[in-house]
Amino acid sequence: MLFIGVILTLHLTMNAQVGVILKNSKMGNAIFWTIGAITAIIIGLTAWDPEVFARAKEVPLWLFTAGAMGAALVFGIAWTMPQIGAGPAIIIMIAGQIITGLVVSHFGAFGSPVEPISLMKLFGALLLITGVGIVTLAK
Repeated sequence: MLFIGVILTLHLTMNAQVGVILKNSKMGNAIFWTIGAITAIIIGLTAWDPEVFARAKEVPLWLFTAGAMGAALVFGIAWTMPQIGAGPAIIIMIAGQIITGLVVSHFGAFGSPVEPISLMKLFGALLLITGVGIVTLAK
């Protein structure tokens, strides 16, 4: 997951830079998503299973909105990052992920194992958010 975090940061920063160079973050992002879709199809085909299409009927439609959420997420990051910088953008995003992760785990949402929020976890989240403030506001 640490390596994925590294790749995600590089990916998002590169995506934002494409938008800056093109002077159009939405079109730059659309190009990125097209390349990503082609790559996802190629990777998916390496595990071809025609039964997946039959089983897809069992997936609640609302879960498929995650694809649209992902596209909107990256569009938003590509637009925001050139304005506030890669460091603050990623750090603020991580703070949001920590808070949401605590809530999702606390309630066991989306099939996540239940991990109740403890005072120690709240303290850790508070430290993280304090760190976000220091990193993003310090000059």
